[in-house]
Amino acid sequence: MENEPLIRWPQPILELLSFVTTFLAIGAFGFRAIVMPRAVGAHPAGEERAALDRAASRAAVLGLSGAVVTLILLLWRLPQFAARSHVATSWLATHDPQTIVQLALALAAVAGFALALGRGWFGWTLSGVGVVAGALRPAFFGQWPRLVNPVHELAGGMWIGTLFVLVTAGLSAVLRSELASDRRGAVAASLVNAFSPLALSSAFVLAVFGVITAWRHLHRLEALWTTPYGYALIAKLGLVLVVLALGAWNWRRQRPRLGGEDAALSLRRSARAELTVAGLVLVITSVLVSLPSPRESSGSKGPAAAGMR
Repeated sequence: MENEPLIRWPQPILELLSFVTTFLAIGAFGFRAIVMPRAVGAHPAGEERAALDRAASRAAVLGLSGAVVTLILLLWRLPQFAARSHVATSWLATHDPQTIVQLALALAAVAGFALALGRGWFGWTLSGVGVVAGALRPAFFGQWPRLVNPVHELAGGMWIGTLFVLVTAGLSAVLRSELASDRRGAVAASLVNAFSPLALSSAFVLAVFGVITAWRHLHRLEALWTTPYGYALIAKLGLVLVVLALGAWNWRRQRPRLGGEDAALSLRRSARAELTVAGLVLVITSVLVSLPSPRESSGSKGPAAAGMR
């Protein structure tokens, strides 16, 4: 009898796509709900506010793209979930409370971002309900242990996802605006300064829940250097340290220099390097969650991703 493969393709690709689209949706909401208000407070009117409004519209497009693909992935996976539960797909979508809630929140995120394209507050509120409540939906059913992975992913989205939206929607809209150079630099500084507290708090939550997640799957320390899961985890941790180092560099060295356009351009370049390494982290993570968990006490033979979504 042949040994079963460690990874069943295309599961890692689907996991990577799921991570990217989820981070896009979370990042767009984080940018508009947390970063934008502080920046708008510093520039409440005039051409600066117009540039920020364009940034919000671009964020809505990114969020809508992520939410739509996330919904498509969920619908595509429904037959697999139904087969695992030995029920019909139609029954799962119409009778299972957890599936109904998941579908409803995914639809809310899509509808919210679509409405947010018109810059309406209700659209952003609805998208926030869909994104945040969708991530934390196990709490609705009292499944507190299952919150560890979603909180870890939500924190990652708030950090890396919001950074991506900040760079591609926020800074790009401001630095390409018709504002004078010094005014572009000032608005860019407001956005970055508003993002920094979110990045720091999200990185802390990500680290705490990352340790909890790793231990739940490893179950024993020696699994870190004796199993494929452990090898992948070590590779991920190495890249995470690089991301943290780049983030610390941007925060301690680049951010204090902000105020002029040249400094903003320099920070955008270093932020892109941070995002590139973070992308590699997501690639490794998509492989990691597709590998069998070394945890012995649960008796589970499935991949570490089972039950995460």
